[in-house]
Amino acid sequence: MRLTGIAAVAAAGVFAASTVASAAPSPLPLLRPPGAGAPEHFAARCVRCGRCLEACPYQAIHAAPLNAGREASTPFVNARAQACRLCVEFPCAAACPTGALDVPAERRDAGMGVAVINEDTCLSFQGMRCEVCYRACPLIDEAITIDYRPREGDDIHAVFAPQVVPDVCPGCGLCEQRCPVSDPAPAIVVVPAGAQEETYVARRNGAA
Repeated sequence: MRLTGIAAVAAAGVFAASTVASAAPSPLPLLRPPGAGAPEHFAARCVRCGRCLEACPYQAIHAAPLNAGREASTPFVNARAQACRLCVEFPCAAACPTGALDVPAERRDAGMGVAVINEDTCLSFQGMRCEVCYRACPLIDEAITIDYRPREGDDIHAVFAPQVVPDVCPGCGLCEQRCPVSDPAPAIVVVPAGAQEETYVARRNGAA
């Protein structure tokens, strides 16, 4: 095969790969470590040094894989597998050399995201007393509260419905990690800071 033929085949391969990549769905927004703040702030400062990964005592922070596109190798938290424990001194943020992660003043200031409850799959909203997310919350009765309400059409039983307080929720994901519901997604998920809630939740639930 002449060189021009090889080049043509290579070019066709690159075009095919780019076509497949463009057809693939974009990756979900990543849940960043505490103190990342707005996505544009974080993106402009993170140098992918890995120091926050090394500093996390619970190994909750990982480097994003190559299929994360431009976000590859940046730090993120997979809350379902291992949520952030909101360490009091935030060693991950303290280890950041560029200011991509700012040490939060308080745990409620972590700013990772906001938990959102799917009332269609949450056991508590189905009349079962669960309260797992409520008990798992490090800011119990602040970031998640319980709304005790009569069950519709039932004069005997009540609904113990968890309620997220968005302005207080740090987005650590401990509620998501502990949620007993898993199909197609936990009944409570953390929407990362800067992500569009409706779109993110729909994709987590397999509806988009």
